[in-house]
Amino acid sequence: SRRRSGSSGPAGGQSPIQPAASFRPVAARPPEAPESRSEPQATLAFLVDSYDVEEVEGRQRTVLRLHPRLAPVKVAVLPLVSKEGMPEKAREIFNELRTRVPAEFDEGGSIGKRYRRQDEIGTPWGVTVDHQTMEDDTVTLRDRDSLEQTRVPVAGLADDLAARLAQPWRTPKLP
Repeated sequence: SRRRSGSSGPAGGQSPIQPAASFRPVAARPPEAPESRSEPQATLAFLVDSYDVEEVEGRQRTVLRLHPRLAPVKVAVLPLVSKEGMPEKAREIFNELRTRVPAEFDEGGSIGKRYRRQDEIGTPWGVTVDHQTMEDDTVTLRDRDSLEQTRVPVAGLADDLAARLAQPWRTPKLP
């Protein structure tokens, strides 16, 4: 019988390769590839690490837990309902905020669905204009990660968001 060139292992069928004590995965790339090619890999790593699905009040919630400084949209301004002057007030707040931070305005669908859409794209904060806003010029500020909602005055909202962006952040996925 003739042995083919390139057959695996020595005679007797045992492999000469010994198992490694540990394994460290690496991304192989040609030596002539510029270092900037690792940027898409880093971006993908951030996205994969940030993606989360959890259960809240018996329903699944998909959330992209990006670091607030990495999130493409920092705040969404959402009128509670599309009447009673709320969309106009929300648009006014949105126009002021977008000069300081990347912001989005959304008035389509229920408030819960709008929150979910913003959670899915990684928006760290949601500002809700509601009936109380029309009375005392405060809004509800909702945090994406903790789901905590607090009332804040419209007058200091941009400064409040800037301060939140400057604070250290730790992913809620870590213990």
